Amino acid sequence: MSRLQKASNINDKKRSGPLRVCLLSYRSNPHCGGQGVYVKYLSRALLDMGHKVDVVSGPPYPELPPGAKLIKLQSLDLYSPPNPFRMPTLKELSNPVNLWEWLDICFMGFPEPFTFSLRAYAFLEKNGYNYDVVHDNQSLGYGLWWATKFAPFVATIHHPITVDRDVAVDSVRSWVKKAKIKRWYSFIAMQKRVARKMPRIITVSECSKRDIASGFALRPERIRVVPNGINTELFRPINGVKKNPNQLLVTNSADTPLKGLYHLLKAVDSIRKKREIKLVVIGTPKKDGGIVKLIRDLDLGQVVEFTGRVDDDEFVRRHAESAMVVVPSIYEGFGFPAAEAMACGVPVISTTGGALPEVVGDAGILVPPASPEALEKAIHELLDNPNRADELGRAGFSRVHRLFTWQQAARSYTEVYEEAINAYRKL
Repeated sequence: MSRLQKASNINDKKRSGPLRVCLLSYRSNPHCGGQGVYVKYLSRALLDMGHKVDVVSGPPYPELPPGAKLIKLQSLDLYSPPNPFRMPTLKELSNPVNLWEWLDICFMGFPEPFTFSLRAYAFLEKNGYNYDVVHDNQSLGYGLWWATKFAPFVATIHHPITVDRDVAVDSVRSWVKKAKIKRWYSFIAMQKRVARKMPRIITVSECSKRDIASGFALRPERIRVVPNGINTELFRPINGVKKNPNQLLVTNSADTPLKGLYHLLKAVDSIRKKREIKLVVIGTPKKDGGIVKLIRDLDLGQVVEFTGRVDDDEFVRRHAESAMVVVPSIYEGFGFPAAEAMACGVPVISTTGGALPEVVGDAGILVPPASPEALEKAIHELLDNPNRADELGRAGFSRVHRLFTWQQAARSYTEVYEEAINAYRKL
């Protein structure tokens, strides 16, 4: 009996008991970026519902809750901070997938979604029949398209990566730099093709649904919206922490134009000329990046503090110490920084970029993206009106607990899994 026949026979049987879920994630850094967070808390919520969860990941690997099994798919990991873009050994390059990964990076590409999908295909060819459903976390590589014959499939697209590409291209003037950016994002063409072949697509907001349908040429009715959850056990109000009434917090230090830190720094430069102000930035900027240069040019060194990497307890404490959290993003497919601040009971000023209005609603102040003037006005408004700030903090806390929990997300995911399983049986 072939593996494909075996998989078909198993999935044709009437399922009873918990689901056997395989989560795929090509890159799952537990400390930065949203993919590792997503995998960790979704797997935990599915386990709490009684399901069984295996996570198949490339490096960096996620931190998983007890009960979830981590299956590591090795790669060259050429973006690893201790030794980025290292020269692989001849033994490593004797593997054709490794060779492709290295050559694509040499030509300024980003091969990980494709090469991970090939490794995942090999894994699923041997093990796909062990799962009731396979859930891809935005890898969307050709190997996963081919692997849909082994098990029912769903795929999450957090937001259309086409937006990241377009904002990055627009942020530079040199045609050489524009060409380099477009080359790095060349994997998008593959992801578009694979997304059109995936039986079911999930995204995290109505905004992302609209933009994915447009950018990936997908029919909107093929896309289900399941909002992300927030770990409300971690992100919570803390009593007894002294609050600095002049302190702003932003939780993304990236030089990526999409995150909008440039515009917040311009606003802070204007504010500090009128009143005392401090900006705390969670993370570390690139030493030779545009953010460091801007801080130096504006002489903001005494006003801006970068924390470096912080653990969970300090992360939450930094929220409690701050008068407000500012989310200056040009675009967000969901908006974890806003929702995490709201769960901490901290008032939020956010742009209207992407899905942020869906997350913040009427529980924060919304301003246009890429507008230092609008950010400055909103920050003055909250600093001058502490009662208004307290009201927004309470409203945000209530909104998160009402709409954005991982328990709610896991129930919705289970519904989509069941749909995928039923449709697969009919093939």
